[in-house]
Amino acid sequence: MLFQSEIRPSQVNDLLEKVQNKNYGQYLLKISIEKARTFQGKSINFDFPVTAIVGINGGGKTTVLGAAACAYKTVKPSLFFAKSGRFDSSMQNWKFEYELIDRRIRPSDTIRRTAKFTRSKWSRDWLKELDRTVVVFGVSRTVPANERPELQRCASNSFDVLPEHIDEISSGVAEAVARILDKDISTFSFLRVDTRGRVTLLAGQTSAGDSYSEFHFGAGESSIIRMAIKLETIPENSLVLIEEIENGLHPVATVRMVEYLIDLALRRKIQVIFTTHSNDALKPLPDKAIWAAANGSLYQGKLDVGSLRAISGQIDSQLVVFVEDSFARTWVEEILRSLSGVAMDAVSVHAMEGDGTAVTVHRGRKLDPSVSQPSVCLIDGDSKQHDSLTEAIHRLPGQSPESYIYDKVIEKLNEVSGELAVALLRPYEDEARVAEIVRSVRNTNRDPHVLYSQVGKKLGLIPEARVREAFITLWARTFPNEVQFITKPFIDKIPLESSQISIAR
Repeated sequence: MLFQSEIRPSQVNDLLEKVQNKNYGQYLLKISIEKARTFQGKSINFDFPVTAIVGINGGGKTTVLGAAACAYKTVKPSLFFAKSGRFDSSMQNWKFEYELIDRRIRPSDTIRRTAKFTRSKWSRDWLKELDRTVVVFGVSRTVPANERPELQRCASNSFDVLPEHIDEISSGVAEAVARILDKDISTFSFLRVDTRGRVTLLAGQTSAGDSYSEFHFGAGESSIIRMAIKLETIPENSLVLIEEIENGLHPVATVRMVEYLIDLALRRKIQVIFTTHSNDALKPLPDKAIWAAANGSLYQGKLDVGSLRAISGQIDSQLVVFVEDSFARTWVEEILRSLSGVAMDAVSVHAMEGDGTAVTVHRGRKLDPSVSQPSVCLIDGDSKQHDSLTEAIHRLPGQSPESYIYDKVIEKLNEVSGELAVALLRPYEDEARVAEIVRSVRNTNRDPHVLYSQVGKKLGLIPEARVREAFITLWARTFPNEVQFITKPFIDKIPLESSQISIAR
């Protein structure tokens, strides 16, 4: 089922244009990582005010988050990059270069600054001039109340606070939490346990009016309420850094949390950078808002976590195939299934959301000595990338995969219309009507990407995915010579059920 965000496309475009036009009082535009952990000579642009850094464990997500924090004096570098004596000698000569907006300092141009770690300390003398509110939400935010030492004083029958230390949850916070968690917290309270307000406790109320403290909250519920309280009151143009945004959240709540952050970027002009292992957290974001960290490289665009595991070699597959999009992935998977004896569970096909990304990650993977599995990149016929036999970059036939498959099936439609009707969940006797609809859609279609959804609608709301699979499967069975032609350049890399593999002892 296609994802439909609560954020309108026009709002996303407004934010993209706002960054492009540099229409901010304060904004972090770019970080160039000259050296830090596994990164050398890599850059990341923040083209959208809510940016996701996705990746596998150890891929470098937190390094990017820490680099962003080091741009401002509000956060000490040790929060992300603590040095433990001689055991952290690798930090020597770490260096970050920044391009920033701060209209109070430079009204009509950007600012470039550098942070570096030399002689066992960070050099950031220029920070005095850059005063920006930076808020960090670490993974510790989801630690349950009964495991937080500062709240132990509250775990007793005699605990109480003065009435003036009890704050009601604001309507803005209650509305935000309701949208994220689908929970009414309008009767909840925020208790200031100490006189300075450094130690706080949440208090709730059931629909029946019974009160309960944060000791009985879910970890995700508590963290979202506390985050919303902070986010609804921070100054405009603030920078918010969040580690593992999905921690303690249901996938649906994760999506709603990201949508809330986009809404905040619209309302309060804040900038957010978060790390995640969750594909759900990426759904509301445009491609330019997503960066993947893996093997010391940064890739812009929508890559799922499975694809990142393929890039880094952390998979069990004996062959990895990179393609441009989900249609090409379905096509290539059917091509492989149609071959005799292929061990499909030993092959993984990954959609990279773009030909440039597919080629880049494929080349980067081949250069990584720690990756042992072979990979192949299959680009679309209209791709501007160059195919290369030596680099295992090959081109699929036709200009557009969608129209190529569709037109090839039409070539044989008189012979296969009955079979197509059955594949499209219609009686064999409906073959004439199915053929008529297929030809009619092709005659009137302007965008090949919607060919299959148009057929599905005319046949009675058949899912687009089902229509695509029916056409692709029929093509593979009807044009075996083309299947052989496409797979010929890498046929020797395709694992077979009969292949013998060694088992390490």
